[in-house]
Amino acid sequence: MTTGETVDDATAGPAAAVETAAEPAPPGRSGGRWRFLAVLLGVLALLFGVPWWTLVGGPARWPTTAVVVGTVAFLAALVALPVLMIRGHGPHRDDVAARAGDTLLGVIWVLFAWSIIGNLAGLALFALGVTDPTRSRLVAAVVTLIALVLLFWGYAEAMRVPRVRTVEVRLDRLGAGLDGTRVVLLTDTHYGPIDRARWSARVVDAVNALDADIVCHTGDIADGTPEQRREQSAPLGDVRAALARTYVTGNHEYFGEAQGWLDRMRELGWQDLHNRHVVVERGGSRLVIAGVDDRTAAGSGLPGHRTDHEAALAGADPALPVLLLAHQPKQIDGAVEHGVDLQLSGHTHGGQIWPFHFLVRTDQPVLQGLSRHGARTQLYTSRGTGFWGPPFRVFAPSEITLLTLRSGQP
Repeated sequence: MTTGETVDDATAGPAAAVETAAEPAPPGRSGGRWRFLAVLLGVLALLFGVPWWTLVGGPARWPTTAVVVGTVAFLAALVALPVLMIRGHGPHRDDVAARAGDTLLGVIWVLFAWSIIGNLAGLALFALGVTDPTRSRLVAAVVTLIALVLLFWGYAEAMRVPRVRTVEVRLDRLGAGLDGTRVVLLTDTHYGPIDRARWSARVVDAVNALDADIVCHTGDIADGTPEQRREQSAPLGDVRAALARTYVTGNHEYFGEAQGWLDRMRELGWQDLHNRHVVVERGGSRLVIAGVDDRTAAGSGLPGHRTDHEAALAGADPALPVLLLAHQPKQIDGAVEHGVDLQLSGHTHGGQIWPFHFLVRTDQPVLQGLSRHGARTQLYTSRGTGFWGPPFRVFAPSEITLLTLRSGQP
């Protein structure tokens, strides 16, 4: 195995968000902050207001006591959510607050989405002649039942060991000696406020059962520092691969200690592809495995952190096939430009909680699965191995991906 060059040149970037927020606002910026606050308050009003109207305060005309109790509960939750999220994911990094805030966010999102659907169904009931309060009470009951079922099921889906998803990918330039190479993809493990050390160990057991030649982790390894998530990340040191174990950063590493996570993965025996590559060989055939930093890396201000395809492929034989690790599907344009054969990505979580899928697609070119981009380049986007924030997965199951590479040569 040969190793490519590591990028050492520094990149310019703005100060960290926390530091910026702590500084006095220069002229012209206070207006932007007020606009941001207005948008945030508007989003919170919608998230909580639509479910409140559907379940409590609308034309269902529940008894006064029920309306008062329900309204107080919704107001308390509305106030608690931003407080818990700031306390849990801000400088304090309070895991108890983060767990509560993340769970509340997931619950209110499901209630919001299904309240909208329920109200649309209510229009159909109106057309059929069903009047209030019967119509609105029926909608409230059905929305509540569906939300409860989806939340319990979604929690079980989020906390389970992911199913193995098998995919076969043909690469025209892959040599016959590497035909049948087994690549296991992990991504978006998001070790975080919920202690999932045992889950992590079971995931590693599932990976090792696949007899992989190459194991890749395409970032968002954790929410928190390497020291905070040391126990949860420790099982990754037991991952077995015949040829290589490789890792690149995701955007969440740049919320905390990106360099610390690169160091932690090296400590666990993985090769960090920090804008560099390695070459693996079997049966006289060779494959370049390259990696680039997440597209948000340059904005972190960390020296040497940015997406740099040229550095990642510097010195690589241009005739060899290239497997590229890049956290976000949006980074596919750089892969196409540099003649990459296959890019592996995560980031989207497959939407994680329906119907968030539609919002993800406004930002990313692909939600999940195998897609082709240009004449040569293919992209595989994983739904993710873990979950971010709300401990729910609704219509977006997690996965451990087993990709079998097939040679395009006869």
